[in-house]
Amino acid sequence: MSERHQQVEDAIVARRDRVNDALPEDLPVQKPDHLYEASRYLLDAGGKRLRPTVLLLVAESLLDVDPLTADYRDFPTLEGGQADMMSAALAIEVIQTFTLIHDDIMDDDALRRGVPAVHKEYDLSTAILAGDTLYSKAFEFLLETGAAHERTVDANKRLATTCTRICEGQSLDIEFEQRDVVTPEEYLEMVELKTAVLYGAAASIPATLLGADEQTVDALYNYGLDVGRAFQIQDDLLDLTTPSEKLGKQRGSDLVENKQTLVTLHARQQGVDVGDLVDTDSVEAVSEAEIDDAVERLREVGSIEYARQTGQDLIASGKQNLEVLPDNEARYLLEGIANYLVERDY
Repeated sequence: MSERHQQVEDAIVARRDRVNDALPEDLPVQKPDHLYEASRYLLDAGGKRLRPTVLLLVAESLLDVDPLTADYRDFPTLEGGQADMMSAALAIEVIQTFTLIHDDIMDDDALRRGVPAVHKEYDLSTAILAGDTLYSKAFEFLLETGAAHERTVDANKRLATTCTRICEGQSLDIEFEQRDVVTPEEYLEMVELKTAVLYGAAASIPATLLGADEQTVDALYNYGLDVGRAFQIQDDLLDLTTPSEKLGKQRGSDLVENKQTLVTLHARQQGVDVGDLVDTDSVEAVSEAEIDDAVERLREVGSIEYARQTGQDLIASGKQNLEVLPDNEARYLLEGIANYLVERDY
């Protein structure tokens, strides 16, 4: 591992720890205990906290603040005054967790982050309510930052629009499973809606709250869109190439469930019958050998490399948008995180 890669991982861990420390204070287990235990269940199971890390780093870069001494709860704004950036970071993380809970219900996935999915650990009704609770809490958190009223309204509008887009993307993802033909352009649109818009929100909302100009906000949003799409492409690759125990769920589940990804779309264009790569439609029944053979076939026709190169191109595009930030360590780390998103192996 390079020294720079280690610095990026250390930066992610440092901010993840700050977010984890804040969660019990902002989202305590209260009555009804069963609901809030279920709401906290996946949050307590772990996660890299990449999206809130992006949010905190954007804030640090805009104000050129030393992260070692930064008080995220009482963060200076560009217009004077303070805003609670940790509340904003938590809003992004609980929205992410809300989407995971509901995704697992729709896909009937058994595992998430190495533990039973919420609807498996509890029950379906409790899981739906837990997701809905997190969704609502996100807007509460964003309303409590103490930022100027107009900027608070703008940030909440962006988060609300983001949630609508995520639902649109999830709907397209489900629709694509039933279609014989999906173009790479349609796939990238779906990925932008389902995954990338939340990275866009994470990168742009702190700029809005802290008083940055419209050009800066838009550039940071575009950074998030590019790296978010690359993140999803890498996730699709990891679903095929990372061992199940490290992935936290069954490897190859996307392939078994006939999900359209950039890998499978490219393979179809090369004449591969993707539906015949595995001889089962059950995630629980698929064997590691079947997945190994499928992955080898996808490598042979260049589909793995095609997806990987597309992700790297998006990262290069995304990093160009960071030129609106001051030239400081936090901006450098945001560039490093962009690289990390397509270099990570879990």
